[in-house]
Amino acid sequence: MTARVTLPVTGMTCANCATAVERTLRRKVPGVAAATVNLAAESVTVEYESDTTGPEAMAAALSRAGYGLVLPRPDAAPADTEREARRRELRGQQRAFVVGAACSLPLLVLGMGRDFGLFGPWADAEWFPWLLGALATPVQFYAGASHYVHGWRSLRSGSANMDVLVALGSTVAYGYSLALLLLPGPRGHVYFETAALIITLVRLGKLLETRARGRASAAIRRLLALAPETAHRWLPADGRGDDAGPADDGGREEDVPAAALRHGDLVIVRPGERIPADGVVREGNSAVDEGLLTGEPLPADKAPGDRVVGGTINQDGRLKVEITGVGAETVLARIVRLVQEAQSGRAPIQRLADRVAGIFVPLIIGIALVTFGLWWWLGGELAPALVRLVAVLVVACPCALGLATPTAIVVAAGLGAKHGVLFRNAEALERAHRLTTLLIDKTGTLTEGRPRVVAWQWPGDGGPGAPASDAQLRRHLLMRLVAGAESASEHPLARAVVEAAREAGVAWPEPHAFTATPGRGVRAVVDGRAVLAGRVPWLADSGIDTAPLAAGLARFEGDGLTVIAIAVDGRAAGLVALADRERPGADEAVAALQKLGLETIMVTGDNLRAAEAVARRVGIARVEAGVLPDGKAAVVRRYQASGRVVGVVGDGINDAPALASADVGIAMGGGADVAVESAEVTLVRGELAGVARAIRLSRATMAVIKQNLFWAFFYNICLIPIAAGALHSVAALPPIVRDLHPVLAAGAMAISSLTVVANSLRLGGKKLG
Repeated sequence: MTARVTLPVTGMTCANCATAVERTLRRKVPGVAAATVNLAAESVTVEYESDTTGPEAMAAALSRAGYGLVLPRPDAAPADTEREARRRELRGQQRAFVVGAACSLPLLVLGMGRDFGLFGPWADAEWFPWLLGALATPVQFYAGASHYVHGWRSLRSGSANMDVLVALGSTVAYGYSLALLLLPGPRGHVYFETAALIITLVRLGKLLETRARGRASAAIRRLLALAPETAHRWLPADGRGDDAGPADDGGREEDVPAAALRHGDLVIVRPGERIPADGVVREGNSAVDEGLLTGEPLPADKAPGDRVVGGTINQDGRLKVEITGVGAETVLARIVRLVQEAQSGRAPIQRLADRVAGIFVPLIIGIALVTFGLWWWLGGELAPALVRLVAVLVVACPCALGLATPTAIVVAAGLGAKHGVLFRNAEALERAHRLTTLLIDKTGTLTEGRPRVVAWQWPGDGGPGAPASDAQLRRHLLMRLVAGAESASEHPLARAVVEAAREAGVAWPEPHAFTATPGRGVRAVVDGRAVLAGRVPWLADSGIDTAPLAAGLARFEGDGLTVIAIAVDGRAAGLVALADRERPGADEAVAALQKLGLETIMVTGDNLRAAEAVARRVGIARVEAGVLPDGKAAVVRRYQASGRVVGVVGDGINDAPALASADVGIAMGGGADVAVESAEVTLVRGELAGVARAIRLSRATMAVIKQNLFWAFFYNICLIPIAAGALHSVAALPPIVRDLHPVLAAGAMAISSLTVVANSLRLGGKKLG
């Protein structure tokens, strides 16, 4: 059976490490079908055959390759296990840096003092270089130990990572200096401080980078923190159900772990507490803050029968909730899973960076060796050639290149979750910025998806509100008869008519002899009178003269309204006009999309008149009406064939084929599950304005990724030639620019990685509207 798991990984430092982890899992662990590393989140998502292998075998293989896989423990929550593993890793980095800094700072002072002649005869003393070597040795073999271990394991697994470059560069400087001490002959200039400072600066950069990357993954931790650990389970008195009365009457509470809740359990949620799982309110009224899940600033009022979501905050009332979703079934778990999958995905633009990073280290080693050979041959001196070799190795570490894409995606996925926009994967996050055309469903997307009565009319009536002495009486009678006939029907239009009568304060009697003809209408006896309510052609087929209704019918249908015709005792009695109202702000949302340069097209199964009426009101110029579900997918393919990048926005089961066919499918939250599962983007709030937010987020993310890649490539293109000595003969330049010292190269390398991470974090403050 195929299984899928996402687990934290420790010990990764660059894109080559990510490649090594993926290669190790795919090649060394039988049963692993796919492995995808998210370097920014320091995790790996593995698809495997659970009958063949498991996480323990994966962890053993990665341990042999020099990396750690954080496995869940039965006695601790996964988040706690990962947090402890990260803390151990961070403490190890901190210890290594402290040792490196404690030895490197005196080395820096002594080395600079020697170079500037500050120590007089001390600098020429026999013991002075031995002191430098003694200070450099703990840095080389304690602070720098991980570079040797990971570098060797990386080479053994068939790749070369950043640790190889750091280990080579620092070892060349340290080994050359040690050889000068141990070998007979004239003693030259030693470079112990260079080797030590390279390692210490790299350690500092990785330490700062780890903390910055931790901030990038903060969205997941905030979401996970929403789930409370404890729930107050309500145990009704024996033999009594949940309708037995108030929560205090005949039952009792017990505190249990929230993870122990099951379907059908009743829980008590007090004011100020988080709801432990998804459920339905059975008793009580309150306002619930759903902002951290939906981004909606105002609390939602909840009453018996209303759904509530686990992790949201009950504000001011005591609720009894029946649990309907636990564990992976909850909305919170699904949001976390979608964000994790988006963060773990690899955007197509990252493939370029991955290919470059994969060949980068061997290429740099080759450039460094050529640089060394040329300068030794041209200058005839070993020491300057070695210094340039070390500078090239250190300055070219591809950390920034490997972090350019994943850090931006991690931050973007978290920002999207904060604004109620969930991307299923990184590919959708990238593709959304290229959309040119949006096909938008009408019912439930542009409209509320619930018909409402907007007008009543009968022969001779000039319309609602027209002056007539008995107009109100006639309307009341008509509503009473129609509501009575429709009250036995479950059709959405019938329910809308009944709801309108109820809102008008009209009571109706029970209908008799009720029959319903699907797709046509209903007939019943109400108050002893024969009532028909349905389509005009059906009334005509039933022998009713519909000519008195013609004028009103033409007017209502011209406005794009749905019309129910009414006959009482064999005579045409009136019309009921219904409309599916536009969602609040639908016109503004469409305008925002058009302002972004997107062509908006309505695609609906409704008739052309009704569709065009809604389109006019929301500002859409082009309509594809009367389109069946499979036809919607064909419409998508037709626009794609014309060279457009097509997005589909929908919410219903009939939208699923089109959502799956689109370049980017966008589902309205709260719609049909199959629509949400078919889409690559889910709008948690269920409002059309979220589409523009998704597009803006995608465009902002791609802009940041391109900036990151530019600076990563630009940095290496500029500094590698300088490190190799390309500017050595330009006398007008200061020496620090002409000959890039390895210590400065190490600092520049660290700064480049931090710049990329900081630029990605800047995305977190983006306003999406």
